[in-house]
Amino acid sequence: MTSLRKSREASSMYGEIKLFAGTASPELAAAVANYLDLPLGGRDVYHFPNDNLMVKLHSSVRGQDVYVIQTTSAPVHRNLMELLITLQTLRLDSAARITAVVPYLCYGRSDKKDQPRVPITARLVADMIEIAGADRYVTLDLHAGQIQGFFSIPGDVLTAFHMLTDYINGKKEQMRNPVVVTADLGFAKKGRNIAAALDVPMAFIEKRRRGNDATAKALTMIGDVDGRDVVLVDDEVDTAGSMSQAVNVLKAHGARDVYTAFVHPVLSHPAVERLAKLPIREIITTDSVPISQEKRAVLGDKLTVLSVAPLLGEVIRRVHLGCSVGEMFDE
Repeated sequence: MTSLRKSREASSMYGEIKLFAGTASPELAAAVANYLDLPLGGRDVYHFPNDNLMVKLHSSVRGQDVYVIQTTSAPVHRNLMELLITLQTLRLDSAARITAVVPYLCYGRSDKKDQPRVPITARLVADMIEIAGADRYVTLDLHAGQIQGFFSIPGDVLTAFHMLTDYINGKKEQMRNPVVVTADLGFAKKGRNIAAALDVPMAFIEKRRRGNDATAKALTMIGDVDGRDVVLVDDEVDTAGSMSQAVNVLKAHGARDVYTAFVHPVLSHPAVERLAKLPIREIITTDSVPISQEKRAVLGDKLTVLSVAPLLGEVIRRVHLGCSVGEMFDE
């Protein structure tokens, strides 16, 4: 019997762990289940001709500690509604506690009123997750830290940059005078933490976003990258417009090899084509958002995908047992 199962016998406040997977990231959910040595709960997701969804459980979860693993990447509204409907299904079936495990939380960029007559959609998403039935949430690397304050329920906002820095540390001997660079000043604080973990200097690219589209204008280089290998870091890559501009600026300032490292591979069109054409040595990311085989084929050997399944699985284990999650990160 595994240590987790022994511990679960002694922890009966919320019953047994029950894992459920949405349809957005089945491979990641299966890997989390494998880490915990537990099966995924049976459920059917019906997609009707009128585009409505329905979720039906194969068996009761009454009195159980339930975790729903569903990322909210594209198709965003289908995946978000499926998450909400699943949460309500579990609530109506009298689950003792429900945790929404959302590796990538949608609408993270809509976190403030930065112009007149616009919504704060990240707050709306947080409210919907709570109202649908979640008692807790778990997510990775929010685009803005204040989004945590939009939730009235407790949760764990994790970071996958520990995994990325561990991987890059293993490659440092191959690099020449490495330097960490952030693609914009808004990511400077996290970039500084990454640079400290790697024990290397850092530099910045200043950029200015104009309008409501996904484009941004890269402006100036702050710091020295001439003759150095660069680790270009960000939390997510959407269309790769900012990343493309950043790489071009780095090369124009004499950077040697460029490694990109980011948590969420959103990779909306035409991101993959842009990244494939860039003079990048390696693209290091995670499976918080699934990357299709077609996209993987285009990126080829440049792409390295680290799995967040052990991280999510260990957090689920600790939450269930009432253990500290911060201890995982020496906090």
